[in-house]
Amino acid sequence: MPSSEPVRLGRKRKLSPCPNPLFLCWLTELRDQARERGLKTQHVYQKAISSLKKYPLPLKNGREAKILQNFGDGICKLLDDRLQKHYKEHGTDAPIHSQPRSGALRRRHSQHMASTALPSETPRKSTGKKGSRAPKRLPGDGGIEKGGRKRREYVPQKRSGGYAVLLALYRHCQIPGSKGYLSKLDLQREAQPLCDTSFTVPSLGSKYTAWSSVSTLLQRDLLLKTHNPARYSLTELGMALAQRLGSGDKEGEQQQTSGDQEDVSLGPPATIDLTEDEQEEDCTAHRPEPIVTVAQKQSVEAAMSISGKPQAAGPVMRVADGILLPGGYDIILCVDFIETTGGSAARKQELVRELQRNGVTFDIRKLNVGDFLWVAKEKVTPVPGHLRPPPARELVLDYVIERKRIDDLCGSIIDGRFREQKFRLKRCGLRRPVYLVEECGSAAAHLSLPESTLQQAIVNTQVVDGFFVKRVQDVRESAAYLTIMTRYLQKLYQNKTLVCRPKEKEEEEKGASERVCLGKERGQEDPACSLLSFAEFNEGAVKNKCQTVREVFARQLMQISSVSGDKATAILEHYGTVSSLLQAYEQCSSDADREKLLSSVRYGKLKRNIGPALSRTIYQLYSTPGALS
Repeated sequence: MPSSEPVRLGRKRKLSPCPNPLFLCWLTELRDQARERGLKTQHVYQKAISSLKKYPLPLKNGREAKILQNFGDGICKLLDDRLQKHYKEHGTDAPIHSQPRSGALRRRHSQHMASTALPSETPRKSTGKKGSRAPKRLPGDGGIEKGGRKRREYVPQKRSGGYAVLLALYRHCQIPGSKGYLSKLDLQREAQPLCDTSFTVPSLGSKYTAWSSVSTLLQRDLLLKTHNPARYSLTELGMALAQRLGSGDKEGEQQQTSGDQEDVSLGPPATIDLTEDEQEEDCTAHRPEPIVTVAQKQSVEAAMSISGKPQAAGPVMRVADGILLPGGYDIILCVDFIETTGGSAARKQELVRELQRNGVTFDIRKLNVGDFLWVAKEKVTPVPGHLRPPPARELVLDYVIERKRIDDLCGSIIDGRFREQKFRLKRCGLRRPVYLVEECGSAAAHLSLPESTLQQAIVNTQVVDGFFVKRVQDVRESAAYLTIMTRYLQKLYQNKTLVCRPKEKEEEEKGASERVCLGKERGQEDPACSLLSFAEFNEGAVKNKCQTVREVFARQLMQISSVSGDKATAILEHYGTVSSLLQAYEQCSSDADREKLLSSVRYGKLKRNIGPALSRTIYQLYSTPGALS
């Protein structure tokens, strides 16, 4: 049926992307004016512009803009003053929600900006023609700014964090069969040799690392972040920029090579200019060769046999990347930053003061599991001709401490964090977890759980879960225990060769590593210890990382009363997913058999049966549509 409305012919007018173009124009002029003067208020105006572009409704005056983010009293007053002058010049009926069209109106705005500028400032001249429109600028590309100046294209500085990330992803994409993306840990490992700063350790006097530049790449649509855990890949724009960076880098290497060949006859230069760009080489390749004794050579060979990597033959033995020789590393205590900030600041700072008073070398950093642990940090020396020393490798010792005040223990038992933390500590990859319990005198008398329940939970942690539990009275005793442990580990590892083991081979090497780390037994020499790298350990212990179906099933089982970690593990060995358990229930002939299906499953070191009561509870949970009886 034809429509009764007449057909409107003609070109459809394109709507403005911002419903408040006049306010946006004024804020842009204020930002450009502050930028020319070199004032820091340009960043304030830029934040206000970003907020205004996101707001979808028209504003009647500057006061209404107060509800937007980054709009304070000062900016709102400027908009109201400018609005009053706009009404005086063009009348009270002048539109404010459409872009100014006439050239006279534009000239009035430019004249007003010139009259409000500083005496030393010249008014900006518009070089665009009437009615002309600036070309749309792609993120990261150059363009034309107001005033006719060419906008600078974003190109990361050589050997910076953004440069290294783009080049590392581009080189990875050139490998045949590559997936086109890298995880955060792999990307940091691939990009570190191409960068002068560390991707994990902040520079001296700064809180930023080379990884901070990734946010700039994401904002400029050069990098794409997907999935959880995150996967990083190049966009089309980022691929084009990385290709240019890679081609320019190859030309620089060829020029450097030809220059080196020409200058061979002239001998080495007398001085080294540290301001020149360094050649793009692996920082680990510039590590000074350590002097290796016969005993260390034997320990390295034994360590290589444990790690399964062949030792390169040659007249001069080169220490592999995954090995730290005795005397080539320091044992450092790592303290989670939560233990020093937030909550009772005075009590937490007391722990730091006690450690400093005891002369303990410690480092405050973010730990995804546990409150304290120890790392073997490699001793590095500056390389001649380089601005910064190479990044130090760090291996995590097999000791991690979870600290609990008695009131915190009570709260974690009530909200379920206690079981979840023990479960994560068991799966973190470190073999000797410790619970440090601060009893705090008579504090348990004022808690919501009886003291007998708390004591039973502590005993179960030691006897059932297999954790070593250390009881102390207050923060000072906790600091004393950490001090003693630090000095004990420094003495224990002072003559050991450490080998970096991947987390995937943890179970395979567990037996060999435990035999190695027991010391000199039966007249055998102590060859090496197999440890995780700190980056891999901390990355794998992220709390909110993507979980498998098996892990979710285990968490579901552990929400049932009386199901411990050992019982959940035993059930998962027989039925790895909920689907496999339901299929087993369907194959049973009667409800009685279904209720007893899990009763004979053995768990723990003593190999006890789960029992018919718990088996019936689990069956009712997954097979009963109504409430549990």
